[in-house]
Amino acid sequence: MKLPFYIVDVFAEEKYAGNQLAVFLNADGLSTEEMQKIAREINFAESTFITAIHPENNSASIRIFTAEHEMQFAGHPVIGTSWVLMNKIVESQPRNFKLSVPIGEIPIQQSRDLVWLHAAQPQFWDVFSKESFLSFTNLNFADFDDEFPIQEVTTGSAFVIISLKSKKALEDLTLELAKMKEWLLAHCKTNHRALYFYCFDQGKLYSRMLYVEHNQILEDAATGSASTCLQAFLLKYHSAEIKIVNHQGDFINRPSRIYFDGKLTGDYFDIKIGGKTQFIAKGEWEV
Repeated sequence: MKLPFYIVDVFAEEKYAGNQLAVFLNADGLSTEEMQKIAREINFAESTFITAIHPENNSASIRIFTAEHEMQFAGHPVIGTSWVLMNKIVESQPRNFKLSVPIGEIPIQQSRDLVWLHAAQPQFWDVFSKESFLSFTNLNFADFDDEFPIQEVTTGSAFVIISLKSKKALEDLTLELAKMKEWLLAHCKTNHRALYFYCFDQGKLYSRMLYVEHNQILEDAATGSASTCLQAFLLKYHSAEIKIVNHQGDFINRPSRIYFDGKLTGDYFDIKIGGKTQFIAKGEWEV
C-alpha cells in the first residue's frame, strides 16, 4: 500500500522555518497503530492523516498524531493540512474549507497567502502560584509578570499560560526534566500537558512552548493550539480586542509567525489565528 504525502512548513514566512508537518492522503485504510508508527518514524512535532475528502462541500476529515500520541486538536496541523487540501488537492482551490478533527469541525479561510482557523470556545481552568515553578525552572519571582495569572487554558488542547516580564527571561529559560514532569502530571487536567511561556517586548509578542515527550523536554517551533489559548487568555485579561503577530521558534532557529485576530464580546470569544505555509516536498510512503 502506497500513501501520497506532502511535507510543508507551517507558520513560516519562508522555507525551512516555522513548524514542519507531514500530511498523508488516503489514510482511511490505516489503523490507529499504523498511523502512530508512521508519525513516530517521521518524528515531526505532528503528522496528519486525511481519512476523507468531500470536494463537493469543501470539507475533509483528519487525524493528528505526535510521535507519541493522538491529538484532539492542534493548530499548525490544521492550518498546514488545510493549505495542502486547498492548494494542492482540491481542484477548485476553494478559499473556504471545513476540517473535521476529533473535537469537531474547524472553519478555515484562506486570504491571500494566509490561512486562518476559527477556534472553539476556550475553557479557563486552574490558576497556579509562581512558587511551584521556581522548583523546576531557573526563574525567580522578579521574572514573572504580576499583571497576569498563571492558568491552564484549553480550546481543545490544554496549555498552562505563563507570563514573563522580559524577552531575556524567556530566552534564558531552562527547565529540569524530572521535577517538570512531576508537576505536569500532578496539575494538568488532560493527557496533553504543556507549558506556554510568553512576554511582550517593545510592542512585540514572543512565546515558547515546552513539553515532555519520550522522557525529554522538547520545544515546539510554532504551536497553533497554544496560540488560540494564549489569544483567549489575552482577550480575557489584557484587551477585549487583539491583532498582533506571535513570534515563536526564534530561540531554536525555527522562526515562526502566528497571526492573531481576536475579539471578546460579552462571554463570546471570537478567536482566529493565521499563518503562511511553505511547500517543501511530496512523495509516496510505503506502508
